[in-house]
Amino acid sequence: MCHNPGGRIIHPQNLDNNLCYSTKRCEIIRLANKVAIVTGAGTRSANVAGVGVATAKLFASHGAKVLIVDMDKAAAETTQQAITAAGGEASIFIADVSQEDGCKALVEAAIERYGKLDILMNSVGIGGPGTVIEVTQDSWNRVLDVDLKSMVFISKYAVPEMIKNGGGSIINVSSVDGIRAAMTKNIPYAAAKGGMISATRAMAVHHGRDNIRVNCIAPGMLYTSMTEAVDDRKRKLRRDIAPLGTEGNANDIAMAAVFLASEESRWITGVLLPVDAGLMAAGPQSLINNILEDYEYT
Repeated sequence: MCHNPGGRIIHPQNLDNNLCYSTKRCEIIRLANKVAIVTGAGTRSANVAGVGVATAKLFASHGAKVLIVDMDKAAAETTQQAITAAGGEASIFIADVSQEDGCKALVEAAIERYGKLDILMNSVGIGGPGTVIEVTQDSWNRVLDVDLKSMVFISKYAVPEMIKNGGGSIINVSSVDGIRAAMTKNIPYAAAKGGMISATRAMAVHHGRDNIRVNCIAPGMLYTSMTEAVDDRKRKLRRDIAPLGTEGNANDIAMAAVFLASEESRWITGVLLPVDAGLMAAGPQSLINNILEDYEYT
């Protein structure tokens, strides 16, 4: 909602007819009275945020009540404390989302605490290295369970609750690695993230008439808590290979998620949204001038 100097409340769905004409800042609270689940939202680094953390905080700043889901209680509590200190509302739920009973329990917790469910952000994720001849069964199973299975089984229990509430928004966090081969050799991760993209489109079709929108974000070469160990040389290369030539962070994904969670995207479903500095728009041949400083192809 937008509060203008005259005291009139402007709802996002009416922004085309209710513009805020003021020299003062027009603040839009996009998720007022919404309830959101964000997975993998524990704080794992004091230096750089992960996608789940950034999204949980931004959802709360826009008025949502947030259920922070993580396996690490201390990490989840750190996120909760930050949200509370900023005036938001959040609680934590400790779960192993690779198991169906954990997926069911976290949805039940959201309903028990807040009475409904509007938004599901499937942002938990782990990496899995190796080519197809190097991958191990344990690594394959773990990555697929955490990254892909969790999305499916949390959604299994979230969708009926959203239907009861008249609809909702599900946002799945995939990766550009699920679209094209990555810089690193990561068959389990690529398979899981590619599966998320396909599942997103199918879910959007299956539940469109339930007024449930399902969309997918594909982050590019972000600098987050998941990639904090990347050295400066590799960080520069990751910046250089994208058309914008800049480095993304978790907040870039969180801002896209707020849009997809809000009524501003009410007519958008089944979409794969790369948030990647233009990386998916380019092929390797088009980026050679960016990467090789002493080379110019004209």
